[in-house]
Amino acid sequence: MNKKGIEAAALSIRALSMDAVQAANSGHPGLPMGCAELGAVLYGDVLKHYPGDPSWIDRDRFVLSAGHGSAFLYSLLHLSGYGLTLDDLKNFRQMGSLTPGHPEYGHTIGVETTTGPLGAGFSNAVGMALAEAFLAAKFNTAEHTIIDHYTYALSGDGCMMEGITSESASLAGHLKLGKLIVFYDSNSITIEGGTSLAFSEDVAARFKAYGWHVQSGDMYDPEGVEGMINKAKSAEDQPSLIILKSVIGKGSPHKAGTSGIHGAPLGDEEIKETRRNLGIPENESFYIAPGAKEFFATKNSASSAEYKKWQETFLQWADRNPELKKEWDAFFSAPDVSAVQWPSYSIGDSVATRKASGAAIKAASKVIGNLVGGSADLAPSNNTAMDFGDFSAGNKAGRTLHFGVREHAMGGITNGIALHGGLVAFSATFLVFSDYMRPAMRLAALMKLPVVFIMTHDSVFVGEDGPTHQPVEHVSSLRMIPGMRVFRPADGEETNAAWEMALSAKDHPTTLALTRQGLKVFKKADSSWEETIKMGAYIARDTDGDPDAVIVATGSEVNLALAAAEKSDKKVRVVSMMSRELFMEQSSSFRKSIIPDGVKTVVVEAGVRTGWEGIATSTDDILSIDTFGISAPYKDVVEHFGFTVENVLKMI
Repeated sequence: MNKKGIEAAALSIRALSMDAVQAANSGHPGLPMGCAELGAVLYGDVLKHYPGDPSWIDRDRFVLSAGHGSAFLYSLLHLSGYGLTLDDLKNFRQMGSLTPGHPEYGHTIGVETTTGPLGAGFSNAVGMALAEAFLAAKFNTAEHTIIDHYTYALSGDGCMMEGITSESASLAGHLKLGKLIVFYDSNSITIEGGTSLAFSEDVAARFKAYGWHVQSGDMYDPEGVEGMINKAKSAEDQPSLIILKSVIGKGSPHKAGTSGIHGAPLGDEEIKETRRNLGIPENESFYIAPGAKEFFATKNSASSAEYKKWQETFLQWADRNPELKKEWDAFFSAPDVSAVQWPSYSIGDSVATRKASGAAIKAASKVIGNLVGGSADLAPSNNTAMDFGDFSAGNKAGRTLHFGVREHAMGGITNGIALHGGLVAFSATFLVFSDYMRPAMRLAALMKLPVVFIMTHDSVFVGEDGPTHQPVEHVSSLRMIPGMRVFRPADGEETNAAWEMALSAKDHPTTLALTRQGLKVFKKADSSWEETIKMGAYIARDTDGDPDAVIVATGSEVNLALAAAEKSDKKVRVVSMMSRELFMEQSSSFRKSIIPDGVKTVVVEAGVRTGWEGIATSTDDILSIDTFGISAPYKDVVEHFGFTVENVLKMI
């Protein structure tokens, strides 16, 4: 170990981080200053990474779960040669900079995931480790190992308090994800004060109970830290937690170890005194210690050699395993949805869209070999099981995931799988429980991840389970997430189309809202509906000449709208609007071709009216549910809320 190099690197991390926060007059200098030695050890010695190819598939991943300490990561990316300049650090938290307040995936090279909501990065790291284990089981051979990397994460006291961390850690221990190593920056400080205000549990005992390999040590003992990392690697069938006792804001003479340095700049005077305390010239801002650049240059040279060696191994593997290489190419390309033989339906068939989705998943999984996913203990209800084995501690090649009753973690882990690369991921639960995983779904949209969230039992028509299990506002709330595509298909054929669109997505997640009850497959008036639906809506039933009225419906209510239109003495067009947001993004001329100006337009959806006001002629023309549900048999619930043919006829 190059102790002088690590000292120089740690000093530089402290200096760069505190000055970046001071220049912005905003940020969190405490973590970067407190964890500087760990950063130096990781990026300068331990991590398998190569700045010359930041997307190298066999690189180690580093996740800063405590994303408020972003200056820590930005300083390391600058020192390591990932392209961040000193000017970028000087523009910390400024408009358009590459150094935003919290790390953002896809915005800054070297950032593996968007973090900031505490614990989210921890769950992403579990997903990345799961993906590594799957790909290793799939592609490594007795002669060649092409997938063999670790996922590291840095978590703080806040991450340890968040429930998503507990959920994720429990599953990681159960699955024995031995290539996951998490560092716990245990500085006993939160924004409000000492952690003793609200947190006194034995974290080590908790993680041991989860089945983790747990060690404790000193943040400022680089040799000891590296030794613990090596011990963690030897625990091949256990994820590892390394608890490092640290001092928040280390180096600051008056604020170190206090909450005052957690989320605020040091201030000009304290900066000067900190520089003196650390041996930095008093007036030299954004200081880089002599020897730091050489330290990282030496690491980059070694990384380059390691990268070239891996490339040689990969070429040898590809030459000797041509069939595996074909699969590899497919895994790291866009899914070939054109080759999927989607389930076929006849007019009049009755099938719940959750079951149609299950059939679509099985059809897609036969062609898309890297489709993986599962449910939060609801696979029989969500219809998510595939025919390629269960992923488990003993079978890392299984494609059906069992998340257990851990919706929030499930969302974060699914995001992590997608972030890793090489896999197409989905997860599932009841729509009403999207409340538990909405934060992860929002982050998926923020990161533009093409993951699929399956949400079944999509309305009050689940019946007897009552209001706790009957979603009312949920579809609307998910539609409000920027970049989230929400599809509510109306029959088995539309469900196929929804899945094809979801698997074709490149830069956004998709939510499928699916029914418990059977829906009749109906004849579509638009002969090109399979193309038109890609614009969000199409004409399901049309009239001779201009319509007198238009009924816009989604999901199960399209069947109701069609039945009402058949009984009406008016000329009624029925529009199936599988994706309202997608429809509203289309040109005015297209929208008018579906819903003509000046024609009475009624909207029918078993959920809150929010968002439909701009489509219906008036708020009186929206058949919605703006109260909580009720426990009763399905047909009684239908009658209670007025979702009947007679009621729709009155509206038109």
